[in-house]
Order: sequence, then structure tokens, then C-alpha cells
Amino acid sequence: MNAPLSEPANQIHLLIAAPRGFCAGVDRAIEIVERALQKFGAPVYVRHEIVHNRFVVDGLKAKGAVFVEDLAEIPDGFPVIFSAHGVPKSVPEEATDRGLDWLDATCPLVSKVHRQAEREIAAGRHILFIGHAGHPEVIGTLGQVPDGHMTLVETIEDVHELGFSAEDELAFLTQTTLSVDDTAAIVAAIRGRYPEISGPIAEDICYATSNRQEAVKTIAPDCQLVLVIGAPNSSNSKRLVEVAERCGTPARLIERAAEIEPQWLEGVSTLGLTAGASAPDELVNEVIERLGQLRVVTQEEAVTAEENITFKLPRQLTD
Repeated sequence: MNAPLSEPANQIHLLIAAPRGFCAGVDRAIEIVERALQKFGAPVYVRHEIVHNRFVVDGLKAKGAVFVEDLAEIPDGFPVIFSAHGVPKSVPEEATDRGLDWLDATCPLVSKVHRQAEREIAAGRHILFIGHAGHPEVIGTLGQVPDGHMTLVETIEDVHELGFSAEDELAFLTQTTLSVDDTAAIVAAIRGRYPEISGPIAEDICYATSNRQEAVKTIAPDCQLVLVIGAPNSSNSKRLVEVAERCGTPARLIERAAEIEPQWLEGVSTLGLTAGASAPDELVNEVIERLGQLRVVTQEEAVTAEENITFKLPRQLTD
């Protein structure tokens, strides 16, 4: 017979990380799609998922957005939006050549890395780009400069295998959604081999990624399990799982509340909860409701930073 819900064994304390969920770049990207639908009417085409979250993408599909992976899938005469992750320079050039109206939803912090890459190349430097192969942001950044002018570095081992000399003109840049700790270690290895290398004043990891990782570091030691709401292709969400695990706390990446298995909560008296930068509050609330069906839940929010950053929309949507 199951124990009554009032017994301690059925109680769980929920420690909710803050900041969590949507960042300013994601808010901006979603608003660009919604405003474009209002201005142009459906359908509006979006190249790649606007952000890496199926719930968000499905919601925009229901409003008339059509998601594609290649401009060739878009009929002539329809507007196209480029995702928050950024695209190679060749993509807007192709859209312009076809006469397509396009809107750029690239996060301004990613665009900042793109512009810095251009400046480093103009200064005659070869760029070491720290990031994960195949991620859309990495593909977009590599596509900002001519082939052969940027080398992808994923690990410290990659640094050891680089064939440049200490006298070569080099610079480094980073993907915005990396592990803060991993990136610091790779940068240290790069600077150890190439002391004269040029680099940003601070690494390019965005404020939201850093803040969410720091929040998880704060709650994880007090938890027996951390749940991270985010997509399996979301770099920043996967990094949050890694951060919790490095604190010695098991963590699980989930997309929706329905994925939570009751047995996960066995032996858990304090459960951590956070959400990646592409996950909306609706999914956090959904998870809290699901946990309430399984346990008597008490809640506490652990606030480690306040975020009030906003980004401007493209001029085409504000004129």
C-alpha cells in the first residue's frame, strides 16, 4: 500500500535556479518571427529552427511559420528569417541574389563574434575558433571568413596538435554557448602555446550561458538530482547537465514534463530545476505541476543574478 502523501517520504523540496530559461537573444528571435507573420502574413519561412526548442518551434508553426534547412526549399516571393544561431555570409548573399526579402534573427552577441572575426582577418591573423563541430553557430561563424582562415578547436588535445608556430599571427574566438570552465582551460592551453595570440578582453561566452551555469553550480551541491529543461540539440542546455554532474550531482536533460519517471525521484529529498536559454517558462511550470502529481512539493528559488538585457529588432519590423 502506498504511504499517505503527508509522510516525509513523499515530500520533495524543489530548488529552482535563477536565472533560467529564455535569454534576450531568444526573446528577440521569437518576436522577429511573430512580428514578421503579422506584417507579411503566413507563411513566413525560417531557415533552421529559430531556437533549439521543439515547443517553441511547434508554437510558431501553428501561427504560420515554415521551417526549412535550405533556401532552395523556399518558393520565390516569400520572406525568410535566419535563426538566432547565425548563418554563413553565403546565405544572405544567396537570398539577395534570389530577390528574397530576409530578416536576420542572429543573436547580437553572436553577430559581435562575427564582426570580430572579420577584424582579425583584416589584421592578417589566423583565427582559432573554440566551439563544437557541426553546431549551427559554429557553421555560421566559420562562414564569416574565407576558407582556410579559421581553425576549429574543440579540446585541449586539439590545441596540442595545432601546427602553428609561436611567431604566427593568431587570434582566438569562442562559440557563445560553451562551458565556462572548459573554455577557460582551452584558452589557457592556447595562451600557453601562443603567448602573443590576440583575443577578446573577455571570452565570447554570452552572459546568459554564464549566468545559467553559475546558478546550477549554486544549487547542485544541495541536490540529489538536477533536471535541466532543454532540447538535445541545445548546446547551452547540455552544458548545464555537465555543470551539475561536475558538482557531483546526477542530472537529466528533458524536453517535457511527461518524460519524468517516478523512479528518478527515489531517494531524492531536494531536486534542482533549471532551463536552457531556449526553454520558456511554460515548460518550467509544466514540470513543477508534474512533480506535484508525484510528490508533495515545496519550492525555493535560488537567485544568483538579475538579467535586464534587451536587444533591438530589425529595422524592417519597426519602421
